[in-house]
Amino acid sequence: MNLFYQQFGKGPAFIILHGLFGSSDNWKTIGNTLSQQFEVFLIDLRNHGRSFHSPEFNYSAMSNDIEELILEKNLDTIILMGHSMGGKVAMTYALQHQERINKLIIVDIAPKYYPPHHQKYIDAFHSINLDTVTSRKEVEQHFTERVSDIGERQLLLKNLYWNENDRLAWRLNIDAISNNIEEMCQGQEAFVSKAFNKPSLFIRGEKSKYISNEDEKLIKNLFPQAHIKTIPDAGHWLHAEKPQEFLECIFRFVE
Repeated sequence: MNLFYQQFGKGPAFIILHGLFGSSDNWKTIGNTLSQQFEVFLIDLRNHGRSFHSPEFNYSAMSNDIEELILEKNLDTIILMGHSMGGKVAMTYALQHQERINKLIIVDIAPKYYPPHHQKYIDAFHSINLDTVTSRKEVEQHFTERVSDIGERQLLLKNLYWNENDRLAWRLNIDAISNNIEEMCQGQEAFVSKAFNKPSLFIRGEKSKYISNEDEKLIKNLFPQAHIKTIPDAGHWLHAEKPQEFLECIFRFVE
């Protein structure tokens, strides 16, 4: 059950975890820049990208997947970064295995419960039968009618590919995501044995509502050394919207 990953660069290990419905490909631009100083690992989390599909889909299982990869690659002094759902995986792993992590970077997510808010995406996936579709354009039109935001739509459609039978298919395990979506909304308090007492950076977008000012107390309780930085005029996908500002924030922290 090894995870698919992309590896490049030399230096200390820098692991990047994508968000829900995403994949390692979403982080190639950021990863390429970071690879000038680090050995970068872009991970496809289970049920995403080219990694394995499993009906088990929760933060403990995904944290265990990361532990398996780290042990296999014999990595140490790791910088671990995760965005959105990947940020919750990163927080879970850091709280469970803090001896392996040197620095932690969390992108636009807090360690709290979020009410389910992904149903329109799940409905868009479930409402199309790829067995009857003969072109990408048909799928794109279907999603245009159901997901109005072009950035969100492009993120979802990146999961569409031609399989070995020359049929369109999803890289996502939509059923596993749908069946466990409540698990993805959970906070990280349940994984605490002790706080992660190493340098941590939480980066949020000014236009995003995922990290509020009220969340700072919870963040500091679990991550006492956390710094919270805001990127102006950026939303939830701040690494794609403001890549230069995002990278500057990361380099200041890791140096």
